[in-house]
This record gives sequence, structure tokens and C-alpha cells, in this order.
Amino acid sequence: MDEIRTEAPVSAEESKKAPVGQEQLRKWLGILQKYKTGKSHLESRVKAAEQWWKLRNEYEELKTSWQNPDDFKCKSGWLHNVIVSKHADAMEAYPEPNILPREQGDVEEARMLSAIIPCILEQNRFERTYSDNMWQKLKTGTGCYQITWDKSKLNGLGDISIDRVNLLNLFWEPGVTDIQESKHFFMTYLEDGDELISQYPQLEGKLKNDVFQATKFLYDDQVSTEGMYTVINHYYHKYENGKKVLHYCKFVGDQILYSTENEGKPLYDHGKYPFVFDPLFPVEGSPAGYGFVDLCSNGQSQIDLMKTAFLKNTMAGATPRYFFNSSGAVNEEEFLDLRSPIVHLSGRLTNENVQPIQYNALSGNYISVLENTINELRETTGNTETATGSTSAGVTAASAIAALQEASGKGSRDSSKASYRAYAEIVDMVIELIRQFYDMPRRFRITGEMGNDKFVCYTNAALKPQYQGSIGGVNMGYRLPVFDIKIEAQKKNAYTKLSQNELALQFYQAGFMLPQNADVALTTLDMMDFEGKDRMMQKIANNAALYQQMIQYRDMAIALAQKYRPDIAVGLMESAGLEQTAAVSGGQSEKVDLQEGTAEASHVRKAREQSAAASQPA
Repeated sequence: MDEIRTEAPVSAEESKKAPVGQEQLRKWLGILQKYKTGKSHLESRVKAAEQWWKLRNEYEELKTSWQNPDDFKCKSGWLHNVIVSKHADAMEAYPEPNILPREQGDVEEARMLSAIIPCILEQNRFERTYSDNMWQKLKTGTGCYQITWDKSKLNGLGDISIDRVNLLNLFWEPGVTDIQESKHFFMTYLEDGDELISQYPQLEGKLKNDVFQATKFLYDDQVSTEGMYTVINHYYHKYENGKKVLHYCKFVGDQILYSTENEGKPLYDHGKYPFVFDPLFPVEGSPAGYGFVDLCSNGQSQIDLMKTAFLKNTMAGATPRYFFNSSGAVNEEEFLDLRSPIVHLSGRLTNENVQPIQYNALSGNYISVLENTINELRETTGNTETATGSTSAGVTAASAIAALQEASGKGSRDSSKASYRAYAEIVDMVIELIRQFYDMPRRFRITGEMGNDKFVCYTNAALKPQYQGSIGGVNMGYRLPVFDIKIEAQKKNAYTKLSQNELALQFYQAGFMLPQNADVALTTLDMMDFEGKDRMMQKIANNAALYQQMIQYRDMAIALAQKYRPDIAVGLMESAGLEQTAAVSGGQSEKVDLQEGTAEASHVRKAREQSAAASQPA
């Protein structure tokens, strides 16, 4: 991914006068080669992990030299299944950002960012990028994102790009844990020479053989690199006016394609390398971690070796073999042909001529060792039977099974939390790029209240530094709006949905939803802790306020009806289930006796009783 492309070729004279020239490029190439040497062990491990994922662990097969290379070898998918299951857990907890303000005046801006950032992520097909990074993270131990500003998007208007990056194409200072602490950071990729010349005509006749080549995966296809050249994106920090800034240089060989330092302006205002690492199991002295292949490849090898031995033993028992005396007179062709009912021989048949080879069946202890090894791999990875949907005998209650599955998913939730931290860094960089580049109005379709679509126009005006005025003649300077980022799962898992639904039904059955019980319900909820509690308390409080207003309006209506329209006052009180004294026809006052649920005026009840008595036989 190109950060910025030059608008005009860079001449040789300009290159000599500029801060970054060919001499600087040669120095950087030396640093890049040093960085590559420093991560050689990591690259070997990453390549081997990818082969394990494809069930092509030739390295392990070479170490088992006691086997015949042409023999059949078992390659079971226990480790493969672990990675697939963990990936499903990660995608089930796909994140969603919630932007929170730190100042009262930024509440509206935080609400807008919470709505438009998911739109930006969706435009970048981020869910697919997130999924691809999860595969890379689980297999090799590290996922990596690149967050850049792409000027070519939206017909030249430009927009944010979020991409997955191959870990083999990234290079950083050996020994650092945070890539932001690395003095230099490199990303390389191959590009066709003709394409490069079409984009940068100044390269005509100047492209040379690659002086640097990154490590590549062992692809299934025959990938040709003929006519391809390594393009190097170099990011580095410098201090300018006491501030740490980020510069960027793109070059191929000894030819500069673009340099922010030569342009006299840093790349991004946030001053960070536009990359975010998401390690699975972190290690000291490296931003990259190790994955499930590194953790469980040994256990998988044990399982495969034992299954191979078991299969050979089974074949030996299913295929009888014999010792034949060379001096024997048994017709071997007829003996080996199972379709021949008669086997001819010359002379007398004795045990000395033909003798079966003894077969020793494996003891059940070996099967137990295999099962224990499989269980060890499951326990090590947290991919137990409960986590995959199975339970031990004796556990039959749905709630108990769900509780066991929830408890067994602690490892997956911990990994998802780590991915959420990386996701928060991505969102933070997205906000900073919006602050820097969203000067022109942009239209977004967001989800409004009650799920209705809403179209908004947005710029970065409210994100720019804001003048605070002066107090007592003292200039208060500028304030930069800053936000906190809270990440939560966009979609809940089945257990969470089930528990939330059951909790809602329990609240309904307890009468929490009735507005007349609002005081008791709010007091009870205040002592509880569950997701969505604040929203529920707010709804109950709002419904209680509306109920009180309705009671007031009803009492006012009944009072006015008793005074001005006595004929409809009884009906109003009947519908409300009240017991009041109301004026009736003839100027007489009569007590209206109403009971909730069976409200009935006294004169109506008397008429009904008289009619019933008249209809009964004497």
C-alpha cells in the first residue's frame, strides 16, 4: 500500500540537494539487512507454522528418519481443529467501537464518531481483514494491521485504508517490544517493473537487480518473480523543534520515489508508525508472539507418530505373512492368490516348509497413551469437549451445559480482549487521520434511533484545536478534543443471548416492567450488575414518569367531567377502575362503586340484579 505518490518526478539534481539522497538510501539498506538478520528465527518459525496449518509438516517428518520415507504417515487434524475453533470464537466476539468524550462539549462529536467509524470500517471490508488477521494470529502468533491515508480513494478525495500485512514483509529494530520504540520500520513488497515505470517515469533504465529480497511463504503455486522489484516503504522518527515526528520514504534500489523529509513535512500528525501488532502469546524482546502451532506442534507430532504405528500394526494383523523355505515345494503363486481354491505342492507338507509369522497385537495401554496425548493437547489449547459443544456423562441440564461452556471459554475471551486492545489502537489512529484529513464534507449513512437509517454530513471541524479564549487577560490557548475508546462485542454468543433473555423474562414476571413498581424495581436493579442495566433503569424511570403524568391528566379529566359533564364521568371512572362520588341524572348524588378488573356502577348492578330476579321462576 502506497502512503503518498509523487506528483512529479524527482530529478537527480534535486535528489543531491535534498536531505534524503542515494547515500542515505544505501545506509538505510544496510539497516534493513541488519533488521532482517535479527528476525531470521521468527521468519523460519512463521514459515513452518504455515506448513503445519496445511498439514505439510515435512520438517517433522525428516526428523523421524527411522521411518521409510515412502511409508504412509498419519496426519491428523487435532491442531487444525484447535485453530478453526479459536477462529470461530474470535469472530463470534467481533468488536464494535464506542467513543466516549472526556469533556462535556465533545458529547455530540463522540456520538458522531461512534456512528461514522463503523461506516469507515465497513467501507474497508474490515470484517474480512479482521478474519484474515485472526487466522494469521492463531497460526503464526501475530496479526498485523496497516492504517494509512490513501489519496487515490473516492476519485482523489482520499480516505482511510485498513489492510492486513504479511509479517514476513515487516522489519523492525531487534529487541524492542513496542514497534513505536524502533528507530526505523520497513515494509517491503514486490511490484512489476513495467508498472513501476508507468507510475514513475524517472525509473526508465535505472531499475537494477534487487539488492534486497524478503522471505516468502512456500506457496502451492509456482510464483514467478521475474521482472519484479522490491519496493521499500521506510518509516522513521526524527526530532524537529523538540517534537518527535514521523517521516516516510519510498524507494526501489537506489532510486527515491517519494520522501516526506524532502517535501519538508512529516507524514502523519499523530507521529506513530501506521501499524498495529496483535500478538497471541507475547514474548519478551519482540512485538511478535507465538501461536498455537508453536505451542502444540510437538503434541501433534506424538499423536501422528502413534497413529502411524497403530495403523501399521493393524495392517500387519489384517495381512498374514509367512516364512517360506526356499527348498519347499509349495506353489507360491497359487498360495498368494486368494481366488485359487487349490494350492499344489510336491512332496510332503511340513511346518518346516511354510510357517506363519507371529503377530503381536498392541496392548490397550498404548491406546490409553494416545487418548491421554489427545486430551493433553485439548487441555493445553483450551479446546476441550465442553468448549466444542460436548459434555461429560451426567450433565444433562441445559443451564448447566451452558454454564460449563461459558467457563471453558475463558482462554478465548482473554485472546479476544487482547485483540480488542489492538482494535482500540486502530480506532485511535482512524480518529487521528479523520482529524488531519477530513477537511471536506463527507456523507455517511448511519443507524439512528429505533434502527432507522439516517444520512449525515461530517467534517473534522469539531476535532481541530479549539481556542479557549482568555480569562482575566490570560490567554487560555487551544484545546484538542480527546476521546476514550471502549470496545465491546458487536454480536453476543448464544449463551449470553440466552442468559440475557431469561433475565428479561424474570424481570417481567417479577413486575419490574409495571410503572407503579418503579421505585422497588430501581432499588433492586441498583444493587445488581449485568450488561444493559443502565439502559433498563433509564427506561423504567421514563415509563414511571409517563405513568405519573397520565395519572395526573386522568384525575384532571375526571374532575372536569364531574363538574361539567356528569353523564360521562361514570364512564371515565369505570375505565380507570376507581371508586368515587359522581353526579348522576336528576341532580342526585350516588356513590360509584368500582373494583379494578370488574368495574361496575351501583345503579347498573342493581338493574342487573332486578332483571335476574325477574327471570327466575317463583
